Amino acid sequence: MKKTIYSNDYNFLTKQLKSARVESALNQTEVAKLLGKTQSYISKVESGQLRLDIIQLKELANLYKKDISYFLKED
Repeated sequence: MKKTIYSNDYNFLTKQLKSARVESALNQTEVAKLLGKTQSYISKVESGQLRLDIIQLKELANLYKKDISYFLKED
């Protein structure tokens, strides 16, 4: 079984996270400060090196003013 962090769905998620951040006119440092995280954390999330749980995704969705469905690939 393929690990989910390397799946097409997870790749879609990370691309959507970066797109949402850019659409919100925020850089990684600004997002990190708003979430109380480091810029490195945001970078690793967007590159797929760190896996998000649903609570973290919800926080990012709220910050970017996006519905969670924006980040999920429809089959």
